[in-house]
Amino acid sequence: MSADRVRELTAIRLHHPGAIAEAAARRVRPAAPVGPSGRAVVIAADHPARGALRAGGRPMAMADRADLLDRVCTALARPGVTGVLGTADVLEDLLLLGALDGKTVFGSMNRGGLTGAAWEIDDRFTGYDAAAVTRMGFDGGKMLLRLDYADDRTAPTLEACARAVRELNAARAVALVEPFVTRRVDGAVRTDLSAEAVATSVAVASGLGGTSAYTWLKVPAVAGMDRVAAATTLPMLLLGGDTAADPDAALALWAEALRLPNVTGLAVGRSLLYPADDDVAAAVDTAVGLL
Repeated sequence: MSADRVRELTAIRLHHPGAIAEAAARRVRPAAPVGPSGRAVVIAADHPARGALRAGGRPMAMADRADLLDRVCTALARPGVTGVLGTADVLEDLLLLGALDGKTVFGSMNRGGLTGAAWEIDDRFTGYDAAAVTRMGFDGGKMLLRLDYADDRTAPTLEACARAVRELNAARAVALVEPFVTRRVDGAVRTDLSAEAVATSVAVASGLGGTSAYTWLKVPAVAGMDRVAAATTLPMLLLGGDTAADPDAALALWAEALRLPNVTGLAVGRSLLYPADDDVAAAVDTAVGLL
């Protein structure tokens, strides 16, 4: 993205901030939250607000906002991509750029568990709430739910996620829950990617709120994915995590998991936005091809 385009976005924010709400009101909403195939491919771009800026070997890759917006716009323009996930700052830039017409939009809700922080497991809701999601005319809200059985700060996050699930379901907006079982290893939060742990997190997340009619899950693709998928009937999107050291192995895991009946698509960020060869369009097309 050119410096002139960045200057234009900043000028709108300075002199005509109401243009954001106007762009949201004009946005053409998709006919359905999934594509014609019944599958979804959502581009995740909510990492910076949690201080998670690394992509592969580039520790500050996602700190360049113009570059990130370019990559997201490239991904959203590819055939088969159905939506995007982001915090308000990113989604509002995309609205002003006219990149969200016909796309499912998920607002990212809890970004308070900053990467590497002593309180990381306490994922406060510092982004969207259900009221803001519906006010903007978006299609759903996404929340991160990390379950650390040795950290009692998990409990308030669990309660806050349940409240958000209730509010989104009441508004008939998708509640996209991303659950993990985690633990501290040498002071750092680490995710347990065993099939048993992922299935446990899926079972917990599926039961949040007073109804699950509009609840979807965002889960990692792991070995033994059939056991994970068997833990729920809710729709599941596969996440991508950081740029894969072995992209072929990651694609093989996705392909295997996508054969399961309730695995309905992908919600991937860095793996597609920052591929090793930097060819975003090719990485997205390859992922869409799995569907």
